[in-house]
Parts: sequence; structure tokens; C-alpha cells
Amino acid sequence: MKKVVLLAFLFFAVLSWSQVSNEKLPVFKECESAPNEEQESCFYNTIQTFVYNNFKVSSNDSITKGTIYAVFEVDTIGNFKPLYIDAPSKELKSETEAVFSKLPKIQPATYSGRKVYAKFNLKIAIPLVEPTPYEAKSNNDNSQDKTNKELIDNSKELTEFEEVSNNYKDYENDQFKSDLNIAFTHMNYAVFESLLNQVGSNNHTATKPYSFSEVAKYYDFQAVYESLAKQKEGWWGRKLWNEHTVSIKGDNYWFIADPILDLRLGKDTESELSNTFVNTRGINIQGGLGKQITFSASVYESQGRFADYYNAYAVSIRPSGGNPAIIPGIGIAKEFKTDAFDFPMAEANIKFKPNEIFDLQLGYGRNFIGDGYRSLLQSDGVSPYPYFKINTQFWKIKYTNTYMWLKDVRPDVTIDGAYATKYMASHYLSYNVSKRINIGLFENVVWSNNNQRGFDMNFVNPIIFYRAVEFGSSSRAGNAVMGATAKYKWNNQINFYGQFLLDEFAIGDVKEGNKSWRNKFGYQLGAKYYDAFKVKNLMLQLEYNHVRPYVYSHSNPLTNYSHNNLSMGHQWGGNFRELVAIARYFKGRYFGEAKLTYGQKGFDFNDGTDNFNYGGNIFLSYNDDRPRDTGVVIAQGNKTNIMIGELQVGYLVNPSSNLKVFGNVLVRNFDPTAETPTTIQNNTTWFSIGLRSDLFNWYFDY
Repeated sequence: MKKVVLLAFLFFAVLSWSQVSNEKLPVFKECESAPNEEQESCFYNTIQTFVYNNFKVSSNDSITKGTIYAVFEVDTIGNFKPLYIDAPSKELKSETEAVFSKLPKIQPATYSGRKVYAKFNLKIAIPLVEPTPYEAKSNNDNSQDKTNKELIDNSKELTEFEEVSNNYKDYENDQFKSDLNIAFTHMNYAVFESLLNQVGSNNHTATKPYSFSEVAKYYDFQAVYESLAKQKEGWWGRKLWNEHTVSIKGDNYWFIADPILDLRLGKDTESELSNTFVNTRGINIQGGLGKQITFSASVYESQGRFADYYNAYAVSIRPSGGNPAIIPGIGIAKEFKTDAFDFPMAEANIKFKPNEIFDLQLGYGRNFIGDGYRSLLQSDGVSPYPYFKINTQFWKIKYTNTYMWLKDVRPDVTIDGAYATKYMASHYLSYNVSKRINIGLFENVVWSNNNQRGFDMNFVNPIIFYRAVEFGSSSRAGNAVMGATAKYKWNNQINFYGQFLLDEFAIGDVKEGNKSWRNKFGYQLGAKYYDAFKVKNLMLQLEYNHVRPYVYSHSNPLTNYSHNNLSMGHQWGGNFRELVAIARYFKGRYFGEAKLTYGQKGFDFNDGTDNFNYGGNIFLSYNDDRPRDTGVVIAQGNKTNIMIGELQVGYLVNPSSNLKVFGNVLVRNFDPTAETPTTIQNNTTWFSIGLRSDLFNWYFDY
């Protein structure tokens, strides 16, 4: 190996880098003492010198003239990583990779004090010469000085509109570098979940959805996107397989838009209906304004018919006023033809992040608290609702305050066709005790609009103790619950997690050990195994949920733990136990999920002879028609065994819009002790195939 003649070397930053006041380039050790105004020149000059001194061309290389193009990044821990190299020969490409491997670890780039990925382009001309010193571009470009020295002549047309219209830039997946929320589905989050749960990470994984900026510290979205991209030159090919349908970028703003599709066709083999189907069309718009504001909005128009058990459940929770059903997780449905439903839905979120500590969100959607498949505290299995959320994160703490506006659509509380309004406020404090242990504390209160109470400011204080306020206003004025979460990282592959929910507690009854109805609590225990058995991207999960009778209900049914006739906690309500086993796997664009659920739940009989409230129906007052006050056990009443198995495999058509083609089979056995009009023994085998924009969790395991 020997050096050949050395020639010019051009080096410049592109794509994700712009030098503004709150952004800082990576810093070499040699540049640590340089003044701020010289940091840019020092960075470029140092790397040019390093390449000049370390790049060698073999005399045996048949190609000693040409240009090498390389794209590389400096990650959040300061390592250099080549992402793409285009060289005239294999030898020159190998030498470029060798030079990158020799670069030292440096201080990473930062944005507003947060460590971020920084991406650059490198252009090396062969043969090489000694590089010339880099000079930083002045921010005061005289060519841009448009200071008017004369009055505007209103006899002429201005050019401002044309200048703005023609000032578009190439869209470069700007959402990956933003604080935009990532659409929460369990399968979507599975691709980066193991990286967020590494031992030593100082993040908070229970509050969902996450933002791109939260995840980007551990997961390189752009690199993964490039690895999945198909080589398509035509517009239609790029839009179908790789890119957003519409993408616009200008100075301090960007927008993206994609169509929403959910087209499914299936068959419930035990049903007399000819088929099942979903026909959803919609649009998803996302964007950013400056560095501090991001937003998203989705509008869905859908029609569908489902397996018999799901149709029956949707009808059983129908609202007052004549509409035939509520589609779980979607909302109120109208009749479509004679045996199907029409169910529109909308979601939206706008976020303002003034600094690295706070973010403020105003939304219409759903939230989730927990590390499991289910959440006992706050779940996303309900219809969307308006909310205001404040996230506060510093040191080892994340504190989340959420204020929600909910509806009770039961006939009992509907007046003149208007549904009853109620409000919910929650606090969740997450604290990283050590590099392996996280604990969280949760409290929540629900109150109604009785006596023209409106949104009670007693519950707005973000550090108030809700239980004290509830009793200060009278116990019937609000329904307060408390909870706790925990997570332990055994290692980078195995995590344990849990939740505890306390709805009501009587120390005297606990001491007596009489299984009082007043001991209303639930708990969750779970474990996740990432890269299971050394199989990359295979995740195994086991979870147990246990919720006693009368949990989520209240003395006043209006203030129970629900929205639109669906539980805000676990989807099954109260009086059940459940075991869930899940396996998820992905490779490139292919993915698969297998899930098995087994549970026991106690239903009411309501047969004219036994009309007792056994604690499974959260829409009944816990003070009315209890069959007993002690000896209360899980699955009391009409004990029903429930088994649900589900298998799904699919292919990610477009990673930008999250469009997936999939096949699915669900097998369900519902076996009550006694059949009643609402609990009927049922066996279901439901096959489906479809094309879906996977933007939210749609649960069918009821």
C-alpha cells in the first residue's frame, strides 16, 4: 500500500443539517477549546485532515481516478457510521469503509441540548491532494439583502407570491427528526421496542404514543427506511412502495399526506352471513411548523360487517337515540344496508414543544399507559375523545397530566337527545430508580356535569391529590382511582413489568380476610423476551391480568370508568382473570404475530330469577343488587371461559404510510355456565385478508 498523488477533496453537510442557534455540530477532541463561531470550520477541517492522512490507494487498483461519494452519520453516542458509499471500484469502497472505522468517537451533535443523529455527505476525488482549509459560510449573505431604500411603487405587481410558491425544497423525511407522535400499534412499536428497553437507558416507555424524537435516540429511522426502500425510478413506483403520496417542504414548514385504506374481506365459518368486510377510505395529514409545532389529522369513512360475536357485542353496547351499535375502539355506528354498519371516525393532535422539558398536546384520540398488551390504568380500546396533555421530562422523571372530555351514551342519562358529559383527569409520574428499575405512580378522577358543575377546576392542579379533592367535594362528586407500575430490565433481552390498580380499599376487611366487595383492585404481571432464543427480531410476551368484581364501577354509574359504553381501563371491564401469550416477528418488510388469550369472566344472569349485580358490568351502581358483601371472588356469577387464538402474517407495502397487506385467522370459544339472552355459547372461526393503513390498535379479542 502506498499513497498516490493527492488531489482535491470536497466535504459538506447536507440533508439533515442546518446550523441555527440551537443546533450544534459534532465536536472532535481537537475542537473542544475552539470558540463557538469556529466550531463548524474546526469540525470540517479535522475530518478533511484525517481522511487525507489515512486514505490510501493501492498501486494494484486498476482505477486510480474518479470520485467517491459517501453518506455517513454521527450517531447519538458519537460514533461514525457510513450509510452509503458509491466508489469507482471495490477496492476504493473498502478503503473508504476502512477510513470510517478508524475515526475516533467524538461528542455527538445536539439540538436544543438533546443528542441527535447528524448526517453528512462526503465527496472524495481520486487522486487526492492536500485539502484546503474550510471556511464557514456567513449568515449575512449580501445576495439576500433586500433592504428597500425606496418607497414601494404600487403601480407594479409584487413578486412575493411567486417567490413563496417557487421556494420548495426536497422533502427528506423530516418527521424522523421531529417531535411528531408515532402512530401507536403494538406491531408498529415492536420494531424498535427492544432498543428502548436496553439496560441503562433513561427513557420512559409506559406513556404512549411516543414521539419520533424520543425513539430516534435509540433507533435510526432514516437508515431503516433506506434499507427497506425499493429501487424505483418512476413516480408511481416510488409513491406506491417507498414515499408519502404528497410531501411539501419550505422554509420552516413541511407537510405530508397519504390516503388511508382498510379493505378487508373475510368469512365467519359459523355464521349465516355470506361474508365479513371492512371498506375504509380516508386521509392522513401530518406536518411541522418551525421546530416547536407538529400536528397530525386523520379522517376515516367506513362500512363493515364482522363475525357474529363481534356484531352482537357492538349491538349490545349501542347508544340511546336509535343508532344500532357502537364499534369498539371506533365509535357510534349507523345502519348500512340491512346487516352492516357505517362508522366514521376522526383523530387529530397538535403539539407545542417550547423546550426540552415540556410538551403540550391538544388532541382528539386515545392514550395508553403501560408496558403490556393491556392496560388496567388507561387503555386505547375506546372511541377517540378530546384531551389536553402535558408531558414534563427532566433528570430521571417524566410526569404526564391528561385532561379528557368523555361521553355517557346510555338511555338513563340522555336528556332531549343529548348525551351526558363527564370529565376525567389523570396524573402519571414515571421515575427511573436505577439503570434497570422504573416505577410509576398513577391517580385518576372522573366527575360529571351535575349541578352545572362543568370542568371542575379543583381537579386541574397538576400536582393535587385527587382522592383528597374527591372527598372534599363528597364521595359521590367524583370517582378517584390510584395505581402503580413497575418495570425491571433483567438484561437487554428480558424485561418484567406490572401494574396495580386500586379503586377502593378497606383495611378492616383486608384484616378479616373475608373477600369483601369493597376490596376493588386489579393487577397485571408480564414479561417480554426480545430476540428470543437468539432469533433476531423475535419477541415473546406473557401477561396475566386480574381484576376483581366491581372495579371501574361507581356508586353513581355516570362517573364510572368509561367512555361511549366502553371501559377506559381493561376492555373486559371487571370480574375477570386473563392470560395472554404473544409472539411477534419481523424481517425486512415481512411480519407475523401469533396471540393466544385464555380468560374467565363473571357475567350477570338477568334471567328473571337471578337479577343480581355480580360486578362484571361497570355500568351498574355497585350499591345496587349485590348478591353478597363478603366471599366475593373472581368470575362470580355466570362464570364464562373465553379462549381466543389469533394468527396474522403480512407484508409492509409502504413504510412511509404504513400500508400493509395481511392475512388473519381468529378462533374463539365462548363457554358460559348458563346461556342467557346476552351470554350465548359460541364458537367462531374467522378468516380475513386485506390491505390496511396500520395507524391504531383495533382489538377483536372480546
